[in-house]
Amino acid sequence: MDLPAIKVDHRDIEVQYSFSISHAAQRSANDISAEIQTGLERVEREILAGDDQAALLDQEIDRLTNHADKVDNLVAVGSGLLAGLVDIFWVGEFDFQRGKAWSNRTVNDFVMKTAKAQGYTGDRLDGAIKHLEGKFPSPTDNIWKGKDIGVSAKSHHLDDLAHHPTPLGLFFSILTQFTKKGYFQNGDGSFLPISIDEKGLELIGTDIPSKIFCGTVNWFFHLVSDMSGSNKTAGVGMGIPGPIVSLLKELSAIPGLNKTGLPQKLKEVFVKERFDLRSEMAVMHELGRQAMPVLLNEVLVRAFYFIRRLVAEVKAKGSFQNIEWKRTLPWNNRTIARMLTIATGTFTAVDLADAAIRAGMKSGGNMATFGVQLALRVNFVGIGRFAFAVYSDVSMGAQRGSLRDDRIALLSQQLHSQSAKVSYMQGDMWQAAAHTESALHGAEQMMQQAIEVSVSAWNADRASLRRIGEMKPNLDHHNPGLVLDIRDILA
Repeated sequence: MDLPAIKVDHRDIEVQYSFSISHAAQRSANDISAEIQTGLERVEREILAGDDQAALLDQEIDRLTNHADKVDNLVAVGSGLLAGLVDIFWVGEFDFQRGKAWSNRTVNDFVMKTAKAQGYTGDRLDGAIKHLEGKFPSPTDNIWKGKDIGVSAKSHHLDDLAHHPTPLGLFFSILTQFTKKGYFQNGDGSFLPISIDEKGLELIGTDIPSKIFCGTVNWFFHLVSDMSGSNKTAGVGMGIPGPIVSLLKELSAIPGLNKTGLPQKLKEVFVKERFDLRSEMAVMHELGRQAMPVLLNEVLVRAFYFIRRLVAEVKAKGSFQNIEWKRTLPWNNRTIARMLTIATGTFTAVDLADAAIRAGMKSGGNMATFGVQLALRVNFVGIGRFAFAVYSDVSMGAQRGSLRDDRIALLSQQLHSQSAKVSYMQGDMWQAAAHTESALHGAEQMMQQAIEVSVSAWNADRASLRRIGEMKPNLDHHNPGLVLDIRDILA
């Protein structure tokens, strides 16, 4: 029969006790003991499993807890200040023209080296481009002409998906070899498969190996020939789109996105702003310059964390052999996340302050000029790293809170299991008491029987002695001297 449950609620811990009355009289004592022992073993297994889980939770909670002290925070601030000074005096403002000069020089040198590797003997860039164009022509280069489909000489490198230096560009290049069609998307977002003309068919492979070769090797070298523009506009003409613009163009071909105005906007950026591969490289070059102080800040903070924890471990363990390396690694814990948040926040504050001061000095009170100058001076890589550091720190804090809730729930479960264990042990104790009572009762009965047997034996001995005395005259008569012999033996 089950009895109503009793619930005990103390602060955040809730324990519920359930009781039932079993018909023990219908079961043997051995059955009850076996049942108690089975329940006790089950509860002990649950407690051990809970202890293991609690240990793992404690480790995770400790990893997600900020243990940074005053020294850690001061070093993080100092690192951010130093990186900020490097950004102010070495990186300076974002200079697209400086990046463009570097990218033009880099791309032109690459085209020239590639052409020479393919047999070009001259020293002019237009000659190198012409050499590569003649050796590695594309079957889709001019098939758009005369079709009135919104593709022009300036935009065809963007509109022809096989002219994209991306995995999808390679896919369409190979697809062209098997379907004999070029695949375009104009500024209106229309997807346009165009059949290869008779001249272009000469550039289609005749079997699978030749198709794969033309779709890959020929595709790569043809893209190189287009990087610096055509041979008529070498170094200044429209090149191929960069990976970012190419990816956006490919995404704009998705149904739905193709009608959002994104294809037209990309065409304006590529054609009017002349934002091709060299422009993307120029931006990446300047962002790379901005990344240097950010990287310096990162290295300083992580190096300090590692060295300080390593020294502490060596002092605690006395040697390098017993070091817990996990405690020294400068990543994947809340302490290093907090230090990086402080360091990158300090760097960003210094950078923004410098940018605002310089922008104010150059703007002369003109807010539009102030905004432009501020944007040129701000280290966007640093801002991005600061945002990521804050996200990591906050995310770890949220995980810690969730794990603490799990730990409290586990504690409640462990208390319940411990209570059940006590109940089983009490039941076992009462079973042992019942066995003890039964054993004492049996011993008392045996003692009573022993007394009765002893009394009976004593009475029998006394009767035998009396009978011996009564039989003495007959013994002497029938066995002369026997009594004297027995007395001598007993003596």
